[in-house]
Amino acid sequence: MLHRSALARDDVELSVLRGGAGGEPVVLLHGLAGSAAEMAPLAGAVMAAGHRVVVPDQRGHGHSTSRPADVSREAYVADVLALIDEPAWLVGQSMGAHTAMLAAAARPDRVRGLVMIEGGVGGSTDDYPERLRAWFASWPVPFADVEAARAFLGDRTITEAWIADLERRAGGLWPRFDPDTMKAAIAGVASTARWTEWHSLTVPVLLILGEQGAIPADEVEGMAAARQVVVAGAGHDVHLDTPGETARLVVDFLSGGAAGGGPAGGGLVSGG
Repeated sequence: MLHRSALARDDVELSVLRGGAGGEPVVLLHGLAGSAAEMAPLAGAVMAAGHRVVVPDQRGHGHSTSRPADVSREAYVADVLALIDEPAWLVGQSMGAHTAMLAAAARPDRVRGLVMIEGGVGGSTDDYPERLRAWFASWPVPFADVEAARAFLGDRTITEAWIADLERRAGGLWPRFDPDTMKAAIAGVASTARWTEWHSLTVPVLLILGEQGAIPADEVEGMAAARQVVVAGAGHDVHLDTPGETARLVVDFLSGGAAGGGPAGGGLVSGG
């Protein structure tokens, strides 16, 4: 069972799901425009394997403060470190994976190991933060009802996660995130490729990729020091496309599938 609580962080309040009675803590970090709710099935599997879980709505997302003044990479990392008071495993997807990587690089003494689900080192030469902002701003909100939201958002795995997180307020259903805040948050990921932090990692690392994922091939090749698994048939939202296989891979890793210090190299393809 997951229970929601709040953590005050300067001018930001973080909404956090926690669960599990014992075992090592595992922090699960959603991606851009996501929320803790979409990580709940994975959290359930992790708890069933004997771990405690900490699953925040990251700043600017979900039930946390929606328009924080600071959405820098440093602020996101500080939030993660504030959530743990002992060494923990970090598991993140997309932007959450990038945050987890930076946290592991900054404080290896606070991190047992790292799972990056469709996450990379960042850096970009195109305008994808603005394209994402424009896409989110194009939503014809408020949606009158769930059916209207589904009709607009289309048949994609992430659609159901977005719909489940819609908030009913003035006139209908609204997303819990602000398009401008999303642009500012992802701009920190896009601005710089964090190869220095990647190469500084001393904890075990598992990189879970979708067969139709979004991480560029040359970036994946550069991250070859980590144990890599490609999940057949999955896209960028591997944890939603193949929840059972993602949970199996994560739990196996937490149970010692890549024991020892430093990224454990090697790659394989998972059947999904």
